[in-house]
Amino acid sequence: MKRTRPLPALCLACLLCFAGSTGTWECNTYNDFLKGRFQGVSLTRDGRLTLAPRLETLAETGEAGVWSVAAAPDGTVYFSTGHRGRVYRWKAGEKPVLLWSAPQPEVFALALDAKGVLYAASSPDGKIWRIENGKAAEYFDPKQKYIWSLCAAADGALYAGTGQEGRIWRISGAGQGEVWYETGQTHVTALAVDARGRLLAGTEPNGILYRIEGKGKAFVLYDSSLPEIRSIVPAPDGSVYVAAMGGAYARRQAQTAATAAAQQTTGMVTTTITVSADADAAAQRGIEIQPKAEQPKPAAPVVETPPPAPAVDLSAEKSALYRIYPDHLVETLWSSREENVYDLAVRGAELYFSTDLNGRIYRLSPDLKAALLVETREGETTRLAESGASLIAATSNQGKLYRLNGAAAETGIYESPVHDAGNAARWGRLEWRAEARPGQLVFRTRSGNSARPDSTWSEWSDPITDLGRNRIASPNARYIQWRVEMKPDGGPPPIVDSVAVSYQPQNGRPVVRSIQVTPQWTAAQAKPATPAQSSSSSVSYSITVTDTGEAGQQTSAGTPTQAVSRTGMQQIYITWQADDPDGDPLLYSVYFRGEDEKEWKLLKGDLKENTLQQDAEVFADGRYFFRVVASDRPGNSPQAARESDLVSQPVLIDQTPPRVVLSPPRREGAEWVIEARAADDASPVRRAEFSVNAAPWTLAEPADGIWDSREESFTIRVPAGGGERAVVVRAFDAAGNPGLAKVILH
Repeated sequence: MKRTRPLPALCLACLLCFAGSTGTWECNTYNDFLKGRFQGVSLTRDGRLTLAPRLETLAETGEAGVWSVAAAPDGTVYFSTGHRGRVYRWKAGEKPVLLWSAPQPEVFALALDAKGVLYAASSPDGKIWRIENGKAAEYFDPKQKYIWSLCAAADGALYAGTGQEGRIWRISGAGQGEVWYETGQTHVTALAVDARGRLLAGTEPNGILYRIEGKGKAFVLYDSSLPEIRSIVPAPDGSVYVAAMGGAYARRQAQTAATAAAQQTTGMVTTTITVSADADAAAQRGIEIQPKAEQPKPAAPVVETPPPAPAVDLSAEKSALYRIYPDHLVETLWSSREENVYDLAVRGAELYFSTDLNGRIYRLSPDLKAALLVETREGETTRLAESGASLIAATSNQGKLYRLNGAAAETGIYESPVHDAGNAARWGRLEWRAEARPGQLVFRTRSGNSARPDSTWSEWSDPITDLGRNRIASPNARYIQWRVEMKPDGGPPPIVDSVAVSYQPQNGRPVVRSIQVTPQWTAAQAKPATPAQSSSSSVSYSITVTDTGEAGQQTSAGTPTQAVSRTGMQQIYITWQADDPDGDPLLYSVYFRGEDEKEWKLLKGDLKENTLQQDAEVFADGRYFFRVVASDRPGNSPQAARESDLVSQPVLIDQTPPRVVLSPPRREGAEWVIEARAADDASPVRRAEFSVNAAPWTLAEPADGIWDSREESFTIRVPAGGGERAVVVRAFDAAGNPGLAKVILH
């Protein structure tokens, strides 16, 4: 929060609620804007809002997600979905066509070979299918639970990455395949072929990137700290770009696939698609798959639950992009603790990648500055693929296919993050800096008292288009949000540099949270000895004693008794904890009153510290209460300042020791018996003990068996004999004050 000039004087009733300096909430950096929501709006790497590339919807499948995309050189795009296991084809100027439906619910991988033949892998317990000229046929069965990835090599071989045994298969023809490499991992989640024709493979759950150099022979290019290698893109210069994530996405897909398989077997599939019926029927007629013989309906299978994903440290990276150079140097290009990265694409010197935060697509420049290109507003953008001059994007949660080209969107809307004023606030003005012509930017605001906008919030306000008429009309509340609609309006696209909202928050009341009163003894200040003086003069006298014992003078001043002075004095420390919701500086006043008193007396006022030291001797023995008042008047006007107080628990101040009375000792057989009584006016007697001839103390027992009253009796027994002895008795009250008495035994 930045402080600016105060608002003009308001009526007294308003000032009692709204006080202090005006607050300003500003959005002017990349990270400020990144927390908002984007619809047709991009965020440049230097923190400016502008219109995004046009996001054209190519297909809306109505299914859970698009898992794989393959783009042909002629612009044809193939994509596969779940949970119906379908493969679609899209061509420019045409509607998407359902090309094939798999016997299994998921098609996780597609691949195109050099001849334009399409391969599709179905899961779970699926196979690899060859789709050519609209006809599908079984190509290879690896007999694996999941087939996660496919990759066609230049020599005509097809590679497949599987799970749950983490194998890589090389398939040279229909029905002809062999295990090419055993990774020892659970899943092979990504495959690619580098510029030199070598196979690259990414795995889960240890996030290892392999380079397969021959059958059974591999080299680890990188061992990521993240569990899953999600995407691999080789570059012409020999570098390899890798997307890694910590969300264990393959395991979640396995669980979903198992559930979908169970539902498919029991006839529980309920999803729908929006492809026309004519196109669907025509596509299905082109698939030459013999129907299976009628079989009894099997029992519903038990849904297999994959092993749990390894624990991930939430404070560490959630996903990352890496570049592995030809000399094996690894560079982290981008990382995030909030977003999972799903796929990437390299176009020239720029890198594009997609995430799971509103299906975002970013562009990373060569100097590693990320720009938010567009939000699809879906759960995840799962796949990216190049198709000519366009970028194809696929999403999940709603399985859709999009295309981005160079043209800017016709309009865009950006919604800011929600700002918390900390308390109910009065809104001032909305100001912005932008490169725009009149009418290209339309701002609106809304406010509410719940942390997330819901039906209890106000409606979006009337448009704000002029800096001269920019007062916010939204009602006073704790939270506020703004949005801007951007449109070219026949001119160059507008650009927003910064937006600021001014407001005056309600002055929150300070809170005194605790009070603690503790006694402490401090060392007494040394006092110089007072010399002996004559009653009639100030002359000092001294005595010299010789080794013969004879006085050096005829007169003597005597030998004074040395007094053992008190070594300390009792202090009372009063400490408290207080805070202010607005962070205002506080002043404190401390009051006290006795238990039998009605009015508070000021002990100390205008304290800036939260500690007060006071001599205990200014209080008589008794029970006292202490009250601390906290005021935020240093940061507010007198009319608007607020205060609060807290009263301590009763505090016993007892500085007077107990009175100890000893009876004359009496002889009983071989013992001396002394009857003792200890009494205190302020607090109960808690302990008594005695010492004979300065020996260690011996505890005494109360006559009634418990130390709980202000007067206690106890008996002391000392063995007879041994000559003259001094018996010292002391008793302690609840405050720890010792009272002493002495008796001599003959």
